Amino acid sequence: MQVYIVGGAVRDQLLGRHFTDKDYVVVGATPQEMLDAGFIQVGADFPVFLHPTTRAEYALARTERKSGKGYKGFEVYAAPDVSLEEDLKRRDLTINAMAIEVKSLVDDTPVSGEVIDYYGGIDDIKNKVLRHVSEAFSEDPLRVLRIARFYGRFYNTDYRFSIADETKQLITQIIESDELQHLTAERVWQETSRALMQSAPQAYIDCLLDLGALSQVLPNLAQAFDFNDHQTTVTHQDFVFQALQLAASMSLDLTQRWSILMSSFAAPSLIKTIYEISNKFITKTSLDAHNNHDTVTPNELDDDAQISSAVLQQWSEQSKQLAASLKVPKKIAQFNSSYINSFPYFISNQPQASQIAALIAANKADKDPETLMALMTLHKVFELSYQQLEFQRYIEAYQKISIKDVDSSLQGSAIGAAIEAARIEAIQDLIEKS
Repeated sequence: MQVYIVGGAVRDQLLGRHFTDKDYVVVGATPQEMLDAGFIQVGADFPVFLHPTTRAEYALARTERKSGKGYKGFEVYAAPDVSLEEDLKRRDLTINAMAIEVKSLVDDTPVSGEVIDYYGGIDDIKNKVLRHVSEAFSEDPLRVLRIARFYGRFYNTDYRFSIADETKQLITQIIESDELQHLTAERVWQETSRALMQSAPQAYIDCLLDLGALSQVLPNLAQAFDFNDHQTTVTHQDFVFQALQLAASMSLDLTQRWSILMSSFAAPSLIKTIYEISNKFITKTSLDAHNNHDTVTPNELDDDAQISSAVLQQWSEQSKQLAASLKVPKKIAQFNSSYINSFPYFISNQPQASQIAALIAANKADKDPETLMALMTLHKVFELSYQQLEFQRYIEAYQKISIKDVDSSLQGSAIGAAIEAARIEAIQDLIEKS
């Protein structure tokens, strides 16, 4: 019998990342031997055992053979004659297919510390590449979501991985088949919710978009991202991605991050309204039927909210449909509905006492203000995200102006003054086009 630490713990050790969870593979053992050693069997589809004291998972080495549709369509063979190399071959990515031998079932001290790497995981870590272990990668549609999640996990680190071209080809094969249609709602939600809680949640969605998989896994969401209102200077996709990144940097919870993703169903013109109305300066864009640019006074705020009611309704209905299709936990879906229902208040510059009372009552803030405070934080994330994207444009315009862009005959301080004037003009031009 040989025992090995496998998968994520080995990968994270090589990456220099902190890890606490360890998974083990046992080669050359039978289920009865594991039970005799005091381990508790928990695996229904294949032999997985819990350590009697640490509760770490120990799986008997196994192979898998495709036998049907979806990620459950596999026949499993687990027996003492399955080798470590065979077990690692069934794994998704080379960086997850490495092992370190330990002394025994009850002592996980490494025998030598040598990393066993049959499939090039060490080189792929060095080259920052996500690569499939074998052609069997294309047999499991869940791996499309997993690779997108891994892409997002390391996006904001020194190890920003890219996906190997040959792996992308296998993903294309999965997309062109009907395998993605066999993913259960629970598994899609599980992978998506885990990805949303990573340090770069937007990278997961962006990766699925780039791979062409989002249109099959979350088609309504893909369609929302595909829409672009050219009357807004900030694209809808950029706005949502910026808000997700900001939410992660602020350690916002899953309910808030899900609500940010659901804002994808709001028209881009409404997204812009979040910023403009909250700053007491409203430019009517595609919110009205006339597409003019008249300034709206605070007295007109209620009328403007009525104009956007159709967009609010679409936002609400599509969010509810997606939440229902993924079986999103009720609390998370309700929080998003609460934000949409509270949106007219948040964009009002002069809320009436009756509006404030209604907001408190709707969110039961008199009993527990936590939900309302979370909604207010979420709204500020939207505002700040828009401002950040606008300032990124201003910074880019500022950076583009150099000494090459001013009169070459100027001397001394006149050069600096001319550069400053040109930068101000460039920024002003962007403001006027907003």
